[in-house]
Amino acid sequence: MTALNRVPSLMARAGTASALTIAAVGGSIVVPGFATDAAAATTATKALQVAASKKGAPYKWGASGPRRFDCSGLTLYSFKKAGKKLPRTAAQQYNKTHHISAKSRRAGDLVFFHSGSNVYHVGIYAGHNKIWHAPKTGDVVRLERIWTRSVWYGRVS
Repeated sequence: MTALNRVPSLMARAGTASALTIAAVGGSIVVPGFATDAAAATTATKALQVAASKKGAPYKWGASGPRRFDCSGLTLYSFKKAGKKLPRTAAQQYNKTHHISAKSRRAGDLVFFHSGSNVYHVGIYAGHNKIWHAPKTGDVVRLERIWTRSVWYGRVS
């Protein structure tokens, strides 16, 4: 069942005033206390879609789009298009995110690859243990399975 199929029943339960509020904000359902999570999910989903739309774009060290990317350039570009500003490098991005556990990860969260305390790579979590990322020189933006346990997760807020 899609969200559109559920809206009428939600509006019926919510009452006329809430239905007017829903209509006034362009069809979005506004629930007090959930705005931050909903906004973060929307931003993360949009960033994930932007990254996926760059499939096949060539890797170039130091590039942040729109046609070529390095790893942190792809995440910076994707979140910028989704309305969030990130710093330039993977390590700086890690320091700016809300750190979360692997169990808490969701599509659109950032996945940071590390050696000890050194963050050296970043991608956007796509679900099912896969990320969108710009791997290395000679490669292209692609969806790939996470290949190591040496990862940390961060949520852009």
